Amino acid sequence: MVSTNIDLLVLACTWILYFLLHSLLASLGVKQWVAQKYPFTAQFYRAGYNIFAIVLIIPPLWLMYFLGGAVVWEWKGIGSYFSNALGTFAVIGFLWSLRYYDGMAFLGLRQIKSKNANVEDQEQFCISPLHRLVRHPWYFLAIVFIWSRDMDTAFLVSSVCITLYFIVGSWFEERKLAVYHGDMYRRYQRYVPGVLPVPWRYLNKEKLDDVRSLK
Repeated sequence: MVSTNIDLLVLACTWILYFLLHSLLASLGVKQWVAQKYPFTAQFYRAGYNIFAIVLIIPPLWLMYFLGGAVVWEWKGIGSYFSNALGTFAVIGFLWSLRYYDGMAFLGLRQIKSKNANVEDQEQFCISPLHRLVRHPWYFLAIVFIWSRDMDTAFLVSSVCITLYFIVGSWFEERKLAVYHGDMYRRYQRYVPGVLPVPWRYLNKEKLDDVRSLK
């Protein structure tokens, strides 16, 4: 399908709407409001949030693949090996990083099982090997993956929207993390870049001990 400018604008607006709802539902203010208004439902909030996030992302994804559009670039020959190597690196990095997260708490199942109605995120501040290089390794790996794929116009618009959301969304997420973890997280921020790694900024053993000293 040949995508018009109007089609691409609608696609971008659909992504923006998804990101706004995603961030709004993740905000501490909305979580606190739900906990105060409907105390019994608070323990289900995280699980419900994850379900809504999956359901709400279907429209922009469907629109992206339905619109398609002209090919912007396509990896061929040696380039295809390079792009697939980057994509594989991103997937393996994501799967490897899962071992450092509390999956039950991330999915919201631990909150339901323990009937925990606290609105704050239940995962502890974890400094995994990837977190020593970048504060948001999942965002970085996702960026590597999407930008190493073949690109048509609809995918390009989506990739730009997703990347901008990761950058802007990480700022709002870090305000929440600073509330949860205080000076320890703020010192960690000074040492490690946010979304994209910088070779000369990483958490060596000395800096790691400095961050952990604030626990």
